[in-house]
Amino acid sequence: MSKIAIIGSGFIGRAWAISYARAGHDVVIWDIEGDAPVKAVSYIEGVLGDLDSNGLLNGNTPVQVLRRLSTTSDLQAALRDVDYVQENTPENVDIKKKIFAELDVLTPQDAVIASSTSAILPSKFTEELAGRGRCLVVHPINPPYLVPAVEIVPAPWTTPETVAKAKDLLVSAGHKPIVMKRELDGFVMNRLQGALLEEAFRLVEDGYASIEDVDIGIREGLALRWSFMGPFETIDLNAPGGVRDYVERYQSIYQNIFPSMCHRADWGGKVLDQIEADRRQVLAEDKLVDRQIWRDKRLMALAAHKLQAAEDLDTEQGE
Repeated sequence: MSKIAIIGSGFIGRAWAISYARAGHDVVIWDIEGDAPVKAVSYIEGVLGDLDSNGLLNGNTPVQVLRRLSTTSDLQAALRDVDYVQENTPENVDIKKKIFAELDVLTPQDAVIASSTSAILPSKFTEELAGRGRCLVVHPINPPYLVPAVEIVPAPWTTPETVAKAKDLLVSAGHKPIVMKRELDGFVMNRLQGALLEEAFRLVEDGYASIEDVDIGIREGLALRWSFMGPFETIDLNAPGGVRDYVERYQSIYQNIFPSMCHRADWGGKVLDQIEADRRQVLAEDKLVDRQIWRDKRLMALAAHKLQAAEDLDTEQGE
């Protein structure tokens, strides 16, 4: 069991708190806004019932998870004797530099200091720190208590021991780390998602498909396979002789279409008016929060299904 400090208790911070607390760790929550940590715990309390009903609390009860959470308005107290820090402040380099300078001074020297940033390279805000070797990015896919993939992004000076400690902690909490060999703009997930979004915007802007057509293609097509295997396994299974056979059969298709994929749609241009209007016809703006709650409940059901499927497979293989 480790002591973990959550620095910043917004959407990401409170989601991390659930993930770590249900894994058996003691979690202390701090925020620059004095009442934010208490509000975060209140939010967490409201989520735990649904997680429990889906079997997603690792055998814990909601009460047991809540008992592992504490709050404080004192940053020094939050960092006392911690093993790991998960920082979740706004996506701003200057803010990151300031908070990491404080964390580096106040945190025990052997503690890992991780940022949840989704876009800022760790080298941009850790270079001048005395303890920069223990700093890195640990970027979740929100919410991390439902989506196990998480990116570990080292700065050029992050030590291998720091990466290993972060990975071990995440695995113990049920996560599936993507361990990058070195930092890169967009990391892995944003680059993959960005490639898909670029094509989605192009197809709509150029008049080839509606937004619903594109959503159907993912929701009712590619995502069904992608929910339990990635693109390389997909193509390995989509040709009789595996991945090399797939490339020999189909690479020319992608070569032929690639030139038409090399221009950008302006996401904020006229196409946005069309996309927004079409989405608001499907879902009114005042219904967004309700749909977000629906999304999270569907993610819970999917996570529960995948967990059960993995257990069933283990049982079959053990027979």
